Amino acid sequence: RMKADVLDILLQEGFVKNVEKEENTLKVTLKYGSNNEKVITGIKRISKPGLRVYAKKEELPRVLGGLGIAVISTSKGVMSDKQARKEGLGGEVIAYVW
Repeated sequence: RMKADVLDILLQEGFVKNVEKEENTLKVTLKYGSNNEKVITGIKRISKPGLRVYAKKEELPRVLGGLGIAVISTSKGVMSDKQARKEGLGGEVIAYVW
């Protein structure tokens, strides 16, 4: 469930081209820019089972000065840092994508 939610955010933010859900698998079509450069240049998992990382609404991180996104798990579901700021929510910082 969490993987599907994270992929939906990446789709909304324009980092992936398509996500297909088949039975127990997720097929992701990556997105490429002009000259075949990758749209996703990096992903970093922040919160881990042994070390959870939380941020209040005022402390939500900005990834590469706003060029990337932080994936946040809030009480209203998984969302990007921009959306969480808009809704005034903090939560668990799952990953950074840039």
